[in-house]
Amino acid sequence: MRIGYFLSSEEYGPEQLLEQARGAERAGFEALWISDHYHPWVDAQGQSPFVWSMIGALSQVCRLPVTTAVTCPTVRIHPAVLAQAAATSAVLHGGRFVLGVGSGEALNEHIFGGAWPQADVRLEMLEEAVEVLRELWQGGFVNHRGKHYTVEQARIYTRPDTPPPVYVSGFGRKAVDLAARIGDGYVSTRPDGHLVRRFRENGGGDKPCQAGFKAAYADSEEEGVRIAYERWPNTGVPGELSQVLPSPRHFEQAGQLVRPEMMREAFVCGNSADAHLEMIDRYAKAGFDEVYVANTGPNVQGLYDLYQREVLPRLR
Repeated sequence: MRIGYFLSSEEYGPEQLLEQARGAERAGFEALWISDHYHPWVDAQGQSPFVWSMIGALSQVCRLPVTTAVTCPTVRIHPAVLAQAAATSAVLHGGRFVLGVGSGEALNEHIFGGAWPQADVRLEMLEEAVEVLRELWQGGFVNHRGKHYTVEQARIYTRPDTPPPVYVSGFGRKAVDLAARIGDGYVSTRPDGHLVRRFRENGGGDKPCQAGFKAAYADSEEEGVRIAYERWPNTGVPGELSQVLPSPRHFEQAGQLVRPEMMREAFVCGNSADAHLEMIDRYAKAGFDEVYVANTGPNVQGLYDLYQREVLPRLR
Protein backbone atom coordinates (compact mmCIF):
# COMPACT_ATOMS: atom_id res chain seq x y z
CA MET A 1 0.00 0.00 0.00
CA ARG A 2 1.23 3.50 -0.86
CA ILE A 3 1.20 5.92 2.09
CA GLY A 4 0.94 9.60 1.23
CA TYR A 5 0.50 12.93 2.96
CA PHE A 6 -2.57 15.16 2.52
CA LEU A 7 -1.89 18.89 2.18
CA SER A 8 -4.88 20.76 3.65
CA SER A 9 -5.14 24.03 1.79
CA GLU A 10 -8.08 25.00 4.02
CA GLU A 11 -5.76 25.28 7.01
CA TYR A 12 -2.25 26.20 5.84
CA GLY A 13 -0.85 29.03 3.75
CA PRO A 14 1.31 28.63 0.64
CA GLU A 15 4.72 28.62 2.34
CA GLN A 16 3.50 26.20 5.00
CA LEU A 17 2.19 23.81 2.38
CA LEU A 18 5.48 23.88 0.49
CA GLU A 19 7.43 23.20 3.67
CA GLN A 20 5.04 20.36 4.51
CA ALA A 21 5.65 18.84 1.08
CA ARG A 22 9.41 18.95 1.66
CA GLY A 23 8.97 17.45 5.11
CA ALA A 24 6.69 14.70 3.83
CA GLU A 25 9.24 13.66 1.24
CA ARG A 26 12.06 13.63 3.83
CA ALA A 27 9.93 11.56 6.20
CA GLY A 28 9.34 8.86 3.58
CA PHE A 29 5.81 9.56 2.40
CA GLU A 30 5.37 8.38 -1.18
CA ALA A 31 2.83 10.84 -2.64
CA LEU A 32 0.75 13.94 -1.93
CA TRP A 33 -2.90 14.83 -1.91
CA ILE A 34 -3.90 18.50 -2.00
CA SER A 35 -7.38 19.91 -1.46
CA ASP A 36 -8.97 22.48 -3.79
CA HIS A 37 -11.05 25.07 -1.92
CA TYR A 38 -12.22 28.64 -2.45
CA HIS A 39 -13.19 28.90 1.24
CA PRO A 40 -12.08 27.02 4.33
CA TRP A 41 -14.85 24.99 5.97
CA VAL A 42 -14.75 27.23 9.07
CA ASP A 43 -12.86 30.43 9.84
CA ALA A 44 -10.69 28.65 12.44
CA GLN A 45 -8.96 26.90 9.52
CA GLY A 46 -8.37 30.26 7.93
CA GLN A 47 -6.74 29.60 4.52
CA SER A 48 -7.55 28.76 0.89
CA PRO A 49 -4.56 29.27 -1.45
CA PHE A 50 -5.28 28.70 -5.13
CA VAL A 51 -4.56 25.06 -5.76
CA TRP A 52 -3.15 25.47 -9.29
CA SER A 53 -0.52 27.93 -8.08
CA MET A 54 0.35 25.47 -5.31
CA ILE A 55 0.64 22.49 -7.69
CA GLY A 56 3.05 24.42 -9.88
CA ALA A 57 5.12 25.40 -6.84
CA LEU A 58 5.11 21.82 -5.51
CA SER A 59 6.79 20.66 -8.71
CA GLN A 60 9.79 22.81 -7.77
CA VAL A 61 10.24 21.64 -4.18
CA CYS A 62 9.71 17.85 -4.27
CA ARG A 63 9.39 14.89 -6.61
CA LEU A 64 6.37 13.24 -5.05
CA PRO A 65 3.30 12.41 -7.19
CA VAL A 66 0.42 14.84 -6.61
CA THR A 67 -3.34 14.23 -6.75
CA THR A 68 -6.03 16.89 -6.35
CA ALA A 69 -8.41 15.67 -3.66
CA VAL A 70 -10.59 16.80 -5.18
CA THR A 71 -11.27 19.43 -7.83
CA CYS A 72 -14.82 20.24 -8.93
CA PRO A 73 -14.56 20.83 -12.71
CA THR A 74 -18.14 21.96 -13.26
CA VAL A 75 -19.12 25.38 -11.88
CA ARG A 76 -16.44 27.65 -10.44
CA ILE A 77 -13.96 26.98 -13.28
CA HIS A 78 -14.98 25.84 -16.75
CA PRO A 79 -13.63 22.38 -17.64
CA ALA A 80 -11.80 23.79 -20.69
CA VAL A 81 -9.74 26.00 -18.36
CA LEU A 82 -9.15 23.12 -15.93
CA ALA A 83 -7.99 20.99 -18.86
CA GLN A 84 -5.24 23.53 -19.51
CA ALA A 85 -4.35 23.78 -15.80
CA ALA A 86 -4.14 20.00 -15.39
CA ALA A 87 -2.12 19.56 -18.57
CA THR A 88 0.45 22.12 -17.44
CA SER A 89 0.56 20.50 -13.98
CA ALA A 90 1.23 17.11 -15.55
CA VAL A 91 4.08 18.58 -17.60
CA LEU A 92 5.62 20.28 -14.56
CA HIS A 93 5.41 17.08 -12.50
CA GLY A 94 6.86 14.88 -15.23
CA GLY A 95 3.71 12.80 -15.51
CA ARG A 96 3.37 12.36 -11.73
CA PHE A 97 0.08 14.24 -11.55
CA VAL A 98 -3.42 12.83 -11.10
CA LEU A 99 -6.55 14.95 -11.49
CA GLY A 100 -8.97 13.91 -8.77
CA VAL A 101 -12.47 15.25 -9.45
CA GLY A 102 -15.82 15.31 -7.71
CA SER A 103 -19.24 16.89 -7.87
CA GLY A 104 -18.26 19.65 -5.43
CA GLU A 105 -19.73 21.63 -2.58
CA ALA A 106 -21.74 24.84 -2.58
CA LEU A 107 -19.15 26.20 -0.13
CA ASN A 108 -16.69 26.63 -3.00
CA GLU A 109 -18.81 26.66 -6.14
CA HIS A 110 -21.68 29.08 -5.44
CA ILE A 111 -19.56 32.23 -5.56
CA PHE A 112 -20.91 33.59 -8.87
CA GLY A 113 -24.48 33.56 -7.58
CA GLY A 114 -25.95 30.80 -9.71
CA ALA A 115 -28.27 28.14 -8.34
CA TRP A 116 -26.52 25.12 -6.81
CA PRO A 117 -27.69 22.11 -8.86
CA GLN A 118 -29.26 19.01 -7.35
CA ALA A 119 -27.09 15.95 -6.88
CA ASP A 120 -28.20 14.15 -10.05
CA VAL A 121 -27.53 17.24 -12.15
CA ARG A 122 -24.11 17.70 -10.55
CA LEU A 123 -23.17 14.15 -11.52
CA GLU A 124 -24.42 14.75 -15.04
CA MET A 125 -22.30 17.90 -15.25
CA LEU A 126 -19.29 16.04 -13.88
CA GLU A 127 -19.54 13.36 -16.54
CA GLU A 128 -19.72 15.91 -19.35
CA ALA A 129 -16.85 17.93 -17.83
CA VAL A 130 -14.59 14.86 -17.81
CA GLU A 131 -15.52 14.26 -21.45
CA VAL A 132 -14.42 17.84 -22.27
CA LEU A 133 -11.16 17.44 -20.36
CA ARG A 134 -10.19 14.26 -22.17
CA GLU A 135 -11.14 15.60 -25.58
CA LEU A 136 -8.92 18.65 -25.10
CA TRP A 137 -6.00 16.54 -23.88
CA GLN A 138 -5.97 14.69 -27.20
CA GLY A 139 -4.72 17.80 -29.01
CA GLY A 140 -6.22 19.50 -32.00
CA PHE A 141 -9.01 22.05 -32.00
CA VAL A 142 -12.12 21.09 -30.05
CA ASN A 143 -15.69 22.18 -30.63
CA HIS A 144 -18.10 20.83 -28.03
CA ARG A 145 -21.76 21.72 -27.64
CA GLY A 146 -23.22 19.68 -24.84
CA LYS A 147 -26.07 20.04 -22.39
CA HIS A 148 -23.98 21.97 -19.87
CA TYR A 149 -20.81 23.17 -21.64
CA THR A 150 -19.78 24.79 -24.88
CA VAL A 151 -16.21 24.82 -26.17
CA GLU A 152 -15.41 26.63 -29.39
CA GLN A 153 -12.16 26.28 -31.36
CA ALA A 154 -10.09 25.48 -28.27
CA ARG A 155 -6.73 23.75 -28.37
CA ILE A 156 -4.26 23.00 -25.58
CA TYR A 157 -0.72 23.30 -26.90
CA THR A 158 1.24 22.49 -23.72
CA ARG A 159 0.39 18.87 -22.98
CA PRO A 160 2.14 15.91 -21.34
CA ASP A 161 3.09 12.90 -23.42
CA THR A 162 0.31 10.97 -21.69
CA PRO A 163 -2.91 12.65 -20.51
CA PRO A 164 -3.21 12.79 -16.71
CA PRO A 165 -5.36 10.08 -15.13
CA VAL A 166 -8.75 11.22 -13.83
CA TYR A 167 -9.78 9.71 -10.50
CA VAL A 168 -13.41 10.28 -9.47
CA SER A 169 -14.69 10.80 -5.94
CA GLY A 170 -17.89 9.15 -4.81
CA PHE A 171 -19.75 8.48 -1.54
CA GLY A 172 -23.25 7.57 -2.71
CA ARG A 173 -24.13 4.68 -4.99
CA LYS A 174 -24.74 6.81 -8.07
CA ALA A 175 -21.45 8.67 -7.64
CA VAL A 176 -19.52 5.42 -7.15
CA ASP A 177 -21.13 3.95 -10.26
CA LEU A 178 -20.12 7.06 -12.23
CA ALA A 179 -16.57 6.75 -10.90
CA ALA A 180 -16.49 3.11 -12.01
CA ARG A 181 -17.77 4.03 -15.48
CA ILE A 182 -15.62 7.07 -16.32
CA GLY A 183 -12.78 7.16 -13.79
CA ASP A 184 -9.21 5.95 -14.10
CA GLY A 185 -9.39 5.46 -10.34
CA TYR A 186 -11.58 6.05 -7.28
CA VAL A 187 -11.25 8.58 -4.42
CA SER A 188 -12.89 8.44 -0.98
CA THR A 189 -12.38 9.47 2.63
CA ARG A 190 -14.21 6.54 4.20
CA PRO A 191 -12.84 3.05 4.98
CA ASP A 192 -15.96 1.56 3.41
CA GLY A 193 -15.32 -1.76 1.72
CA HIS A 194 -18.85 -1.86 0.28
CA LEU A 195 -18.12 1.25 -1.83
CA VAL A 196 -14.79 -0.12 -3.01
CA ARG A 197 -16.42 -3.40 -4.03
CA ARG A 198 -19.18 -1.52 -5.82
CA PHE A 199 -16.58 0.49 -7.73
CA ARG A 200 -14.63 -2.60 -8.72
CA GLU A 201 -17.68 -4.70 -9.63
CA ASN A 202 -19.34 -2.00 -11.73
CA GLY A 203 -16.50 -1.32 -14.10
CA GLY A 204 -13.62 -0.14 -11.92
CA GLY A 205 -11.89 -3.50 -11.92
CA ASP A 206 -8.35 -3.25 -10.59
CA LYS A 207 -8.03 0.52 -11.08
CA PRO A 208 -6.37 2.37 -8.16
CA CYS A 209 -8.47 3.32 -5.14
CA GLN A 210 -7.26 6.23 -3.01
CA ALA A 211 -8.51 7.36 0.39
CA GLY A 212 -7.54 9.80 3.11
CA PHE A 213 -8.02 10.40 6.81
CA LYS A 214 -7.20 13.17 9.28
CA ALA A 215 -4.97 13.23 12.31
CA ALA A 216 -4.31 15.69 15.11
CA TYR A 217 -0.82 14.98 16.43
CA ALA A 218 -0.32 16.09 20.03
CA ASP A 219 1.32 14.99 23.28
CA SER A 220 -1.93 13.35 24.39
CA GLU A 221 -5.13 12.08 22.83
CA GLU A 222 -7.11 14.70 24.78
CA GLU A 223 -5.00 17.53 23.36
CA GLY A 224 -5.42 16.10 19.87
CA VAL A 225 -9.19 15.99 20.33
CA ARG A 226 -9.15 19.64 21.43
CA ILE A 227 -7.16 20.70 18.35
CA ALA A 228 -9.35 18.68 15.99
CA TYR A 229 -12.55 20.10 17.46
CA GLU A 230 -11.21 23.65 17.31
CA ARG A 231 -10.09 23.41 13.67
CA TRP A 232 -12.45 20.87 12.05
CA PRO A 233 -15.87 20.76 13.77
CA ASN A 234 -17.37 20.47 10.28
CA THR A 235 -16.10 16.88 10.15
CA GLY A 236 -19.06 15.88 12.31
CA VAL A 237 -21.69 17.63 10.18
CA PRO A 238 -23.97 14.84 8.91
CA GLY A 239 -25.57 13.87 5.62
CA GLU A 240 -25.66 16.16 2.59
CA LEU A 241 -25.09 19.36 4.56
CA SER A 242 -21.44 19.41 3.51
CA GLN A 243 -22.55 19.65 -0.12
CA VAL A 244 -25.21 22.33 0.27
CA LEU A 245 -24.16 24.79 3.01
CA PRO A 246 -22.75 27.88 1.26
CA SER A 247 -20.33 29.55 3.69
CA PRO A 248 -17.96 28.95 6.61
CA ARG A 249 -20.36 30.67 9.00
CA HIS A 250 -23.05 28.13 8.15
CA PHE A 251 -20.63 25.30 8.90
CA GLU A 252 -19.79 27.02 12.18
CA GLN A 253 -23.49 27.09 13.04
CA ALA A 254 -23.94 23.45 12.13
CA GLY A 255 -20.74 22.62 14.00
CA GLN A 256 -22.35 23.75 17.24
CA LEU A 257 -24.27 20.45 17.14
CA VAL A 258 -21.02 18.48 16.97
CA ARG A 259 -19.55 17.22 20.24
CA PRO A 260 -15.78 17.12 20.88
CA GLU A 261 -15.98 13.37 21.52
CA MET A 262 -17.01 12.87 17.89
CA MET A 263 -13.47 13.86 16.89
CA ARG A 264 -12.15 10.62 18.38
CA GLU A 265 -14.11 8.73 15.73
CA ALA A 266 -13.16 10.95 12.79
CA PHE A 267 -9.50 11.72 13.62
CA VAL A 268 -6.46 9.85 14.88
CA CYS A 269 -5.68 12.04 17.88
CA GLY A 270 -2.50 12.06 19.96
CA ASN A 271 0.86 10.42 19.28
CA SER A 272 0.19 6.69 19.10
CA ALA A 273 1.79 4.84 16.18
CA ASP A 274 -0.54 1.93 16.89
CA ALA A 275 -3.59 4.16 16.39
CA HIS A 276 -2.30 5.24 12.97
CA LEU A 277 -1.50 1.68 11.99
CA GLU A 278 -4.98 0.57 13.03
CA MET A 279 -6.57 3.31 10.92
CA ILE A 280 -4.42 2.45 7.90
CA ASP A 281 -5.34 -1.20 8.37
CA ARG A 282 -9.04 -0.31 8.19
CA TYR A 283 -8.49 1.24 4.77
CA ALA A 284 -6.33 -1.67 3.64
CA LYS A 285 -9.03 -4.16 4.64
CA ALA A 286 -11.61 -2.05 2.79
CA GLY A 287 -9.57 -2.57 -0.38
CA PHE A 288 -7.80 0.76 -0.88
CA ASP A 289 -4.42 0.85 -2.63
CA GLU A 290 -3.30 4.27 -1.38
CA VAL A 291 -3.95 6.08 1.91
CA TYR A 292 -3.16 9.74 2.65
CA VAL A 293 -2.97 11.23 6.14
CA ALA A 294 -3.54 14.92 6.90
CA ASN A 295 -2.43 16.59 10.11
CA THR A 296 -4.32 19.45 11.71
CA GLY A 297 -2.81 21.97 14.06
CA PRO A 298 0.78 23.10 14.70
CA ASN A 299 2.46 19.72 15.28
CA VAL A 300 3.11 18.63 11.70
CA GLN A 301 6.75 17.76 12.33
CA GLY A 302 5.71 15.53 15.20
CA LEU A 303 3.54 13.52 12.83
CA TYR A 304 6.37 13.28 10.29
CA ASP A 305 8.76 12.03 12.97
CA LEU A 306 6.22 9.45 14.14
CA TYR A 307 5.75 8.10 10.62
CA GLN A 308 9.46 8.10 9.81
CA ARG A 309 10.42 6.43 13.09
CA GLU A 310 7.58 3.98 13.71
CA VAL A 311 4.68 3.88 11.28
CA LEU A 312 6.33 3.54 7.86
CA PRO A 313 9.02 1.02 8.95
CA ARG A 314 6.36 -1.22 10.50
CA LEU A 315 4.24 -1.06 7.36
CA ARG A 316 7.19 -1.98 5.16
